[in-house]
Amino acid sequence: MAPPKSLKVGKKKQQKFVIDCWQPVEDSVLDVSTFEKFLTESIKVDKKTGNLGDSISVATEKTKVIVTADIPLSKRYLKYLTKKFLKKQQLRDYLHVIATNKQTYEMRYFSINSEGDEDQ
Repeated sequence: MAPPKSLKVGKKKQQKFVIDCWQPVEDSVLDVSTFEKFLTESIKVDKKTGNLGDSISVATEKTKVIVTADIPLSKRYLKYLTKKFLKKQQLRDYLHVIATNKQTYEMRYFSINSEGDEDQ
């Protein structure tokens, strides 16, 4: 006789992701509230956009956008949406999205090193 299967009942794993936009907000290139609205409208739950319900929440805190999810949500998907937003705002040529740690992305300007023309 096989032993009875035990059901593992655990807490719901809540994920928290932060997208830090301090550089473009400081230069007044980007508005955090429009980015928050874009994420709220664009995140797909059950293959439908705008279907966040209680499972995913998007909030702002000064220059940061915080996405909290009770259901599985990949950090890579948030990077994809952030890049899509930058493209829509025509900022993709100036800003890029970098992972600073396991739960955080940061928008930074491309560093262009111009050392002058030495072809004279």
